[in-house]
Amino acid sequence: MTTSMSSPVAPVPPVPRPAEGVWPGLATPPHAPLKARIAEALFRRAVRALPVRVVFPGGERIGAGGPDSPVMRIVAPEAFFHRLGAGSKIGFGEAYMVGDWTSHRPADLLTPFAAQLSTLIPPALQRAFRRVAEARKPAVEANTLDGSRENIHRHYDLSNALFATFLDETMSYSSAWFADGGDDLAAAQLRKIDGVLDMAGVRAGQHVLEIGTGWGALAIRAAQRGARVTTLTISAEQARLAEERIAAAGVSDRVQVLLRDYREAQGGYDAVVSVEMVEAVGVRYWPTYFAALDRLLRPGGRVGLQAITMPHDRMLVSADDYTWISKYVFPGGVIPSVEAIEQNLRDHTGLRIVERRSLGPDYARTLAHWRHTFLDRWDEVAALGFDETFRRMWEFYLAYCEAGFRVGYLDVFQFSFQRR
Repeated sequence: MTTSMSSPVAPVPPVPRPAEGVWPGLATPPHAPLKARIAEALFRRAVRALPVRVVFPGGERIGAGGPDSPVMRIVAPEAFFHRLGAGSKIGFGEAYMVGDWTSHRPADLLTPFAAQLSTLIPPALQRAFRRVAEARKPAVEANTLDGSRENIHRHYDLSNALFATFLDETMSYSSAWFADGGDDLAAAQLRKIDGVLDMAGVRAGQHVLEIGTGWGALAIRAAQRGARVTTLTISAEQARLAEERIAAAGVSDRVQVLLRDYREAQGGYDAVVSVEMVEAVGVRYWPTYFAALDRLLRPGGRVGLQAITMPHDRMLVSADDYTWISKYVFPGGVIPSVEAIEQNLRDHTGLRIVERRSLGPDYARTLAHWRHTFLDRWDEVAALGFDETFRRMWEFYLAYCEAGFRVGYLDVFQFSFQRR
């Protein structure tokens, strides 16, 4: 007789369900006295030279900011520092979500933090703190075929109506590209789409593959150029609304929406386009993703890619970190560096970058538009069933990202790839 022993399966961490107002463990701060004391000392040291004002209950003030500087009000210091000590990359945002700290100008406040993100804490202390206080991404959020669908579902299937409240009429959920002197978001989004299509050389008579449908704006624009489009998404909610929008634009005969992962795509296409999709792929699957671009592209064709990027050194040290963005906004996501994109092209494809443009400052402006519109139309969002915790979560998410693009810690590029 033989016996077998199976290894214990790690428990799956409970995940937030924002559309249902379910926030596991959020209401109760962690209890981490020693880590909280260390976190407070590091926070005070970091803030001392920043152009902000941090105000504690009782009137204590720290920071180098003047009277016009953004103010961070610490409402519940004990809870704030316990959250920060237990995991700074999650706790800082969670503290904002529950009101442990607040600011009337969160993007302005977070900007100086973002500008000095790599030096706020000395590197040696960063490494030590990462070992004892930073979580790693849960295995359950790996971007397998099933895992990707679940990760995408948790964000993009929140509610089409939610996204419609703060996006412009094109329903574009990626960086716009503003013309000099212009501030019309819809016009800037169409300019961005045209920029990607131009990078891929899309023209009449071509068959174009889009990886990542969104709500159909790029597919519609390509079809209006006279191209035939096959567009892939793994979000059922996005697919439904995209098909409605494509029909309303009168191009259903030239656009096919498929609920299909990029790894399942077959055939050959004259051009391939993908806008801010690679960030959801995960480091493990970058070779597969870029190889798919190469495999699906016909000889002589071009790829138009828009990708958020971050500095290579920061990507290397943070790629496995479980952050607030990972937990609440984009599970399974990792932002690549330009170097990582180039390396994957070199090692796994016959493609190379032949043209690029940076839209980083444009993304900061895009996010500011979204944030202001979201807050202005909060009553409409609340009527959809979203609670106050969600409001603070979404405001922090948009402000946090805006700050990163303002200072260049984050960038976004449009690339044109051709075969070597």
